[in-house]
Amino acid sequence: MSLFDNTQFAFESKSDKDLKKAYYLYKLIGSPTLTSFGTSFFKLPFAVDLPFVKTAIRETIYKQFVGGETPEESVLVANKLFKYHVSSILDYSIEGLTEEKQFDEVRNVILHLVDVAKDNPSIPFVVFKPTAFGKIDLFEKVGKKQTLTPEEEKAWSNVRQRFEAVCQKGYDLDVNIMIDAEETWMQDAADDLTDEMMVKFNTKRALIWNTLQIYRHDRFAYLKEMFAKAERENYYLGYKIVRGAYMEKERARAQVQGYPSPIQPNKEASDRDYNATLEFITANHNRFGLFAGTHNEESSELLIKLMNEHGIAKNNPNFWFGQLFGMSDNISFNLAHLGYNIAKYLPYGPIKEVMPYLMRRAQENTSVAGQTGRELSLIEKELERRKKSK
Repeated sequence: MSLFDNTQFAFESKSDKDLKKAYYLYKLIGSPTLTSFGTSFFKLPFAVDLPFVKTAIRETIYKQFVGGETPEESVLVANKLFKYHVSSILDYSIEGLTEEKQFDEVRNVILHLVDVAKDNPSIPFVVFKPTAFGKIDLFEKVGKKQTLTPEEEKAWSNVRQRFEAVCQKGYDLDVNIMIDAEETWMQDAADDLTDEMMVKFNTKRALIWNTLQIYRHDRFAYLKEMFAKAERENYYLGYKIVRGAYMEKERARAQVQGYPSPIQPNKEASDRDYNATLEFITANHNRFGLFAGTHNEESSELLIKLMNEHGIAKNNPNFWFGQLFGMSDNISFNLAHLGYNIAKYLPYGPIKEVMPYLMRRAQENTSVAGQTGRELSLIEKELERRKKSK
């Protein structure tokens, strides 16, 4: 029997009505045809503006996977989760920005989230995407060491200042800052900039955290390279470890542009490197902070085993498990019940702005083998348990 089969703990925060709504939503998501149609429909510029569509989204997929439209709404959700010892990471899920004014506005939002997180134990991290602070094309050009125009030099200076402003405030208020990973063609510049922030601010502990997408075949080698550098220069490394979120896009771009795919050859290779990463970090845990972002039960059980073997306390503030809000509650709430640090990624934002995120969640649940079926079987099991206990 799995550590994560206890549905009473898994769904203790949800009413019968909540569970039934989640059940029917996962039934819909489980249909590739419906998910494909919905994804295409919501790409239409007018679709989300239709009142009946907006209402339908708000009451279904939005409510399942998003904390609310504002930080204040999301904090209410975070506080509710924390009653069950499940923390949250507020994620301002806005994408596709292109203007300097917009990037400054997002920086101000993230700075506000650092204030929100200070002294609030339910929110242990503040997160942002690199491309929320600058154009993706600029990151790509910087990563390739290409010559920048004077205008681009100024724009990159602005990106650096936005990164540093958030990291400095996190340092001043003792709030962890997590930086998401994105597409490979922009990631080198983001990695270099994040490592600069680690060197500057991770002098006492892992406070700035980067993200490694292990569906890339080069990430385990990169991790070991960064470890050697941190050992030489005596600073701490914080990493969120995930399998990844842009696989189809990455493979398609590599094929069109004629370069080797950066993606692992198969899922087995991703699983192997993910678990090897957990083993490497736990073996060298005095240098690392680890946030294991995974919906994989075997990897979660492996990390529990490794922490025990290496004498890492369940509540060690540098070691976290994480899942997305609305998914894998059986992992999150059972881990919390066992006394481990666990945080849900809790996106927020207006419906129109978070639609790209919501479409990825729907596609992920459709495409990941067994994900939807697992969610449905657990909900069924809990509804049946509640029925019998009445």
